[in-house]
Order: sequence, then C-alpha cells, then structure tokens
Amino acid sequence: MNKTVEVLPDQPTLVARALELILSKLETAIEQRGRFTIALSGGSTPKPLYEAIATQKLPWDKIHIFWGDERYVPPDHPDSNELMTRRAWLDRVDIPAANIHPVPTLEANPELAAAKYEQHLKEFFHSSGIEFPPLDVVLLGMGDDAHTASLFPHTEALKVRDRLITVGNKDGNPRISFTYPFINSARSVIFLVAGANKRPALAQVFAPVADDFTYPSRLIKPQGELWWLLDAAAGLELQH
Repeated sequence: MNKTVEVLPDQPTLVARALELILSKLETAIEQRGRFTIALSGGSTPKPLYEAIATQKLPWDKIHIFWGDERYVPPDHPDSNELMTRRAWLDRVDIPAANIHPVPTLEANPELAAAKYEQHLKEFFHSSGIEFPPLDVVLLGMGDDAHTASLFPHTEALKVRDRLITVGNKDGNPRISFTYPFINSARSVIFLVAGANKRPALAQVFAPVADDFTYPSRLIKPQGELWWLLDAAAGLELQH
C-alpha cells in the first residue's frame, strides 16, 4: 500500500486537489484500459467536487459511476446519495445512462438489494467466485465516529470478508455498502475529510495501535494507493 496524507488550507483547496487527483487517475485509466471506474461517496464534502467535475470536458462515454454506499431510500428521496450526485454532476453532463450504476433501493428488502448490486458488479467486471475486482478510484468520506462508506463501528458489516456488498446499519436504518475487502481491492482510495469535529477520530485512525472495529476507517488498506486529503481544520494535529 502506498499511503499519502495531504493537509490542505481549506475546503475549496481540498476540492481542487481532489479534482486534480481524480482527473489524473481518469486519464491513466482510459489510456491503459479504455475506461474509468469510480465509486462515489455521499455527504456534503464531495458535493462541490461533483459540481467541479461536471464543468470538465471529459470522455463521458468511457466513465462508469458506482456508489460505495447508499441509504436504503428511493432514488428520488432527499437523503439519497444518487439524487445528490445526479443534481450536482450527472444530470449536467452527457454521460450515457448505461454508464451510471446506482444501488438498487426498491427491492423487497436490503439483503436482496445488496445481492443484486453485487451480481451487477460481478457481471460488469466479469469476475467470479470471491474475486474482488479493482475499481480505479473509490472515493470515501469519514464520520466523526471514524465510519466510512456505511461501515459503522461494532456492526456486522465489518465482519463481511467474502462479499463485495453488504448491508450496513446506522441507528437501525439499513444501508447498502461496499465491504472493506472490496474497497481495498481498488487501485486508488481517496478519503476527503473536512472539519475540526473529525480530529479525535483521525487521531485514532492514524494511531499505531487502536481497535479496527471501533474505528472502521482503519480497515481501509488498499492494494493500490491510499490518499488522505484533509482540510486544515481536520488535519491540524497531523501536520508535521
């Protein structure tokens, strides 16, 4: 694993750096493999990044969009990560509908939805068995409890190692989430973390010894690159 930590002065600089990094990964992926695959995160921090990507002139037909996690709500629900991304980015560009791979959230139950999304991913990547296909970029946020995607502290989702997709649990509300081994198969994982409220969790995530099940972001150790992009408020104590 190749780990890089960058502390940026403020959120706009954080977004600009994330954009630069993603565009670089996109160019390399299309050059080498003819397409670019990215899994997106929800929340307020990446929204301006999505708005910035929407202004770029890119080969949209070669870009495939997935989501690392999704609340189990209809796609037009205000809490939907898909809805936020469509408004900020996807509805503003000429990307083929077939290149957008949303999490199914209208199934009879979340377990069925997780299985369906996993099957879709396996078919897309032509993978079989418990092989974990590598996405080019997995974009992640981190909560002040150190959760990432919908992998929350001391939940069953953290124990799932043989699947791509699992059902996360946030205060009794189900969410569909990538498993941490699937995240770790990525070529690049990029964390975007902003705000002073994240400092205590970051201290534990970066500590030499701490409990992975209490601080789930510690489980993210990709086979490729790991990028931590932090604003100054979040990364204050990590600056050397």
